[in-house]
Amino acid sequence: MARLLEIEDLRVRFPAGDAVVQAVDGVSYAVDEGETVAVVGESGCGKSVHALAITGLVPRPPATVEGSIRFAGQELAGLDEAALRRIRGPGIGMVFQEPMTSLNPLMTIGRQLTEHMRTHLGLTRRQAVDRAVELLGRVGIGDPTARLAQYPHHFSGGMRQRVMIAMALACHPRLIVADEPTTALDVTIQAQILKLMKELTRDLGVALVVITHNLGLVARYADRVNVMYAGRIVEQGTAADIFARPQHPYTRGLLASVPRLDRPRAERLVPIEGQPPDLSRLGAGCAYRPRCGFAVDVCRRVRPDLEAAAPNHAAACHRPGTVAAAA
Repeated sequence: MARLLEIEDLRVRFPAGDAVVQAVDGVSYAVDEGETVAVVGESGCGKSVHALAITGLVPRPPATVEGSIRFAGQELAGLDEAALRRIRGPGIGMVFQEPMTSLNPLMTIGRQLTEHMRTHLGLTRRQAVDRAVELLGRVGIGDPTARLAQYPHHFSGGMRQRVMIAMALACHPRLIVADEPTTALDVTIQAQILKLMKELTRDLGVALVVITHNLGLVARYADRVNVMYAGRIVEQGTAADIFARPQHPYTRGLLASVPRLDRPRAERLVPIEGQPPDLSRLGAGCAYRPRCGFAVDVCRRVRPDLEAAAPNHAAACHRPGTVAAAA
């Protein structure tokens, strides 16, 4: 498959008084056409900021954005707002966090769905309405014609997220970036939303980047996984490899904290001890060292690079073999 999105050494910094917050620190990965790639990590690790940087939605200033973001061979970094606006929608669709607040409460669902189709695709009002009805039906919303006249408060959280997915699909994008699309939804609806998005990417050939904090939830749906911690990717590989043989202690900790049906009911989950690091005060060594049970002296002095630990599997760890053997 051809490469659709290529991110190289992406860095995003924010001023914070006398300090600088390194929200994204050298992130690099690629997405092929029709592929589903997950970006996983706890809150504050830089997942959402990196997603906004892809679509040029990080406010500059105050942020400073560096690195390369190539979409379908075109460099997006440095493009002005008018050029980026032509790419958002027809090229890249976005599903934002918090379905309860992402939609405009003062506009009908129909207007929110049709407005950008008329802008980007040049459709007439009738054509845009017909397309909106088709999209709502595709994402599983019943009686779509009547729903177009309703407002967001008439919809449940799961239904609002389906509307957001329909909006992302409206202009026939080649890539959808879904920033925590299951936030605030119960586990049953989470599974339905991810299954729906996976089916749509398979049927329509759309590539998908899913940002989430729930590693277990994407196990069934992601082709490849990037695990982020403290603004960096600390492990990347196929979903099968990462779940079967994690090579970074943070990934191992995430997996240990997910309930499993094949374990005894009385078995307790193993939490990750400690607190996430302050991104404005990262030291020279590994950012995960204070929380890591595998740390040795070199972890305090040298920050590990993301290097191949196995074929198609890389980890930013000084002891990937030890971690993998213990998992």
